Amino acid sequence: MKLSSVAISFGFLTVLISCVWRLLNWVWLRPKRLERCLREQGLAGNSYRLLQGDSKEMSRMMKEAYSRPISLSDDIVQRVLPFHCHFIKKYGKNFFTWVGPSPRVNIMEPELMRDVLLKSNIFQKTPSHPLVKLLVSGLVALEGEQWAKRRKIINPAFHPEKLKNMLSAFHLSCSDMVNKWKKLSVEGSCELDVWPYLENLTGDVISRTAFGSSYEEGIRIFQLQKEQTYLAIKVAMSVYIPGWRYA
Repeated sequence: MKLSSVAISFGFLTVLISCVWRLLNWVWLRPKRLERCLREQGLAGNSYRLLQGDSKEMSRMMKEAYSRPISLSDDIVQRVLPFHCHFIKKYGKNFFTWVGPSPRVNIMEPELMRDVLLKSNIFQKTPSHPLVKLLVSGLVALEGEQWAKRRKIINPAFHPEKLKNMLSAFHLSCSDMVNKWKKLSVEGSCELDVWPYLENLTGDVISRTAFGSSYEEGIRIFQLQKEQTYLAIKVAMSVYIPGWRYA
């Protein structure tokens, strides 16, 4: 009886030590080892910060950039990618950032980018947040043979001749958008926010070319997708802790 109790206690202690080691390796040892390797290869970036990495700073910069008004003469990149612009000025075009305990390498040299794109079997996509997978799937998330097979299937859809057949749908969608702008204009000119119209234009073109209907007919679906995208981006900016979503 005593031997059985000792064996159970030893087994429990072994499992506990294993879990603690894996957790320590995930949140600290592995990130610091990767950081050392990246620096040895000549890349620069912020030092790893426990769990959050650069996510908090990235989220803060994006909120600040979106809160400021922008004019036509302003640099749009500073608003869309404020964090990357800050890092390029600080570390140069090739650098690494931290999304939680995972590093992300940013490269801007055409030769290196081409090398990465041609070696898809070596340079794998980084694991995404499990909740983000509910929104982004298909070719974007697949790897290896599955990616090659899916790409082969969809390639014919982007053949120049098939794209030419879609021009009438593109023209109709663009004409509808321009006509809406003309109705809003007073004395031939007006000031308006074009972004919502461009979003609707994308949805309208997809609806006409893929489903044979207009954006207005499927507007509720597009609105739900927009809300889902916003929530997915919000989730992606947070630190992912395995199993936390089940708590």
